[in-house]
Amino acid sequence: MSKQHSSIYIVLISIHGLIRGHDLELGRDADTGGQTKYVVDLAKALAQNPNVEAVDLITQKVVDSHVSDDYAKPVEYLADNARIVRINTVPEGYLRKEDLWDYLDGFIDNALVWLKTLPRLPDILHSHYADGGYVGVRLANFTEIPLVHTGHSLGRDKCRRLLASGLTQEQIQQRYHMARRIEAEEEVLANARLVITSTHNEISDQYELYDYYQPESMRVIPPGVDLTLFFPPKQLNDIPFKKELSRFLRKAKKPIILALSRPDERKNIVTLIEAYGASPKLQKIANLVIIAGNREDIRELNSGAQSVLTEILLLIDYYDLYGRVAIPKHHRADEVPDIYRLVMASRGVFINPALTEPFGLTLLEAAATGVPIVATENGGPVDIINNCQNGWLVDPLDPVAITKALLKLLRDQELWMKCSKNGLQGVYQHYSWQAHTKQYLKQLQPLFEQHGHLPSPPKTKRPMRQHDRALFSDLDQNLLGNPKCLAEFAKVINQNRKCAGFGIATGRNLSSALAVLKKYRIPMPDVLITSLGTEIYYTPQFTQDIAWSQHIDHSWNPTAIRRILSDLPGLFPQEKSSQSRFKISYHYDPETAPSVEDINTLLRKEERTVNVIHAFGQFLDIVPARASKGLALRYFSQRWDIPLEHILVAGGSGADEDMMRGNTLAVVVANRHHEELSKLVDQERIYFAKKPYALGILEAIEHYQFYQNCMISEE
Repeated sequence: MSKQHSSIYIVLISIHGLIRGHDLELGRDADTGGQTKYVVDLAKALAQNPNVEAVDLITQKVVDSHVSDDYAKPVEYLADNARIVRINTVPEGYLRKEDLWDYLDGFIDNALVWLKTLPRLPDILHSHYADGGYVGVRLANFTEIPLVHTGHSLGRDKCRRLLASGLTQEQIQQRYHMARRIEAEEEVLANARLVITSTHNEISDQYELYDYYQPESMRVIPPGVDLTLFFPPKQLNDIPFKKELSRFLRKAKKPIILALSRPDERKNIVTLIEAYGASPKLQKIANLVIIAGNREDIRELNSGAQSVLTEILLLIDYYDLYGRVAIPKHHRADEVPDIYRLVMASRGVFINPALTEPFGLTLLEAAATGVPIVATENGGPVDIINNCQNGWLVDPLDPVAITKALLKLLRDQELWMKCSKNGLQGVYQHYSWQAHTKQYLKQLQPLFEQHGHLPSPPKTKRPMRQHDRALFSDLDQNLLGNPKCLAEFAKVINQNRKCAGFGIATGRNLSSALAVLKKYRIPMPDVLITSLGTEIYYTPQFTQDIAWSQHIDHSWNPTAIRRILSDLPGLFPQEKSSQSRFKISYHYDPETAPSVEDINTLLRKEERTVNVIHAFGQFLDIVPARASKGLALRYFSQRWDIPLEHILVAGGSGADEDMMRGNTLAVVVANRHHEELSKLVDQERIYFAKKPYALGILEAIEHYQFYQNCMISEE
């Protein structure tokens, strides 16, 4: 039965930036821009729709003395049925989005705990930007809730433009962690049921660069503008910002050319000033007003903003534009509508000269107040001007073209009036939030057919009923290297068996794992996660968790995968005993085989959504997208009510990485320091032991004081 409209519950996921329901600090930094406004406005607009029961916007909780306490509040209500929910993400402090990647797994773990507290699960997860997509994919795969995604801007497109600007691949990777961002974007395209874009340009020119390009699953739904805030002026006497501009402008009654953006090199404000400075005609008929974020001291801003603002001031001085250019130090978010109204009343023009603009919300705000526009020809403004017919597109690197477009609108009052009227009508028709939410819910309707749910646990007696914690270890890399170490480890495990569980997570199948346990006299675990997280068994009867098997079977087609990879050089199927229903295993020859990245690309192009696991440089395994050791461990944690913070994981290869990231306690023993897990060395909750094999695990037990606070249930 399809879901009734009136019960729709949507969770929006937007991780970075500073997000709150009032006084958004737009332009404070590169992360607090259009996306933060978009998601807050979307949440508010959806909450007003009678077909929506509830909306939650989940974001990071920020505890930092340098930002408002608002961002540390766990919950903020936007309406009776809409909230911002802030989830612990990082150690105290506000981080830029490029530095958040290592903490997103912790956000995911905390979000799963939060989802479990809800009366019911959401019907839709809607992720925003690459970091939100990384989180959304994992929440969706675990809960089976359909995933919708909006990219806002895309890594491959940004990388292309950064290379064109003169940066090297190495510089781009160091500054922007671009490889992780692009991999997350590829992954979200492979998993999202629907991708919402703001413009056709995103689909044709930006998403087309990706391996998992599927235009049939993409829909253009332009964001809305709040028409209760942005409207033409009625009177100007009560606009305080008019006085602020008069401090700068010698002839304040002249038409205003307005540019409003954060001080970012990509916003290209410098070219606009050069165009204005080189044109006595423009200077004679109009003033230039630049609203470029807020500042107290330029020297205290980040290097990018500092560089842009410094160059702006140098150009104002070079062209001697004093009295004709205003660049206020401060403006509040609630003053922005009035700033546009001042431009409209002066018969001025709004300009967005950005090198590229993914959408152009400021263009809609200007249009909604009756201000004609000039905008970059790269990106979203193409759609806006096509729909509204209220201005001109220009090459943002051509100062002459910018000057001509501005003069055309400023000199021809009949044309100015026509563009003003067209903009007002076009915004109301195409870009109201009411129109947006109506189209948005229409596109989501097919996804409501299957309501997301966590898989049900097997109908068996719960293992570890009394336990409040558990230790999981890989087999081969941690327990088999030193028999003496292993005997001491086994003794400690058995001594604490009353309060702490013991689990094995291995790439081996069940029979192979049991043979090793018996041969080396390893204590029988309570839980075995086998075949790289594709199978879960509970002792003493070795009961298989069928619900987990049903959960990971989603979109799994091993026959197609084998066919796609059959002709690749350097890949040789492992012996039959290493294969299983949900695991395809190959020997991998790095000398002749394609790179793992190329194999991933090939599978994506063939529309195969899977996890590709490369271990020890010589093994390659393909498992379902919903399966991995880490996902199986989290399933276990949820089902048996043992918090991830009470689970100690000992990993031995790259296949264990997602078990170790996030909220688990983890250890890498000494014999693996410089191999596949060495990149985790800076992770706060991952301990790198000095001792090898099982002694390294015992060292970690002592380091974390793992058994000291072990609680024994009265059940």
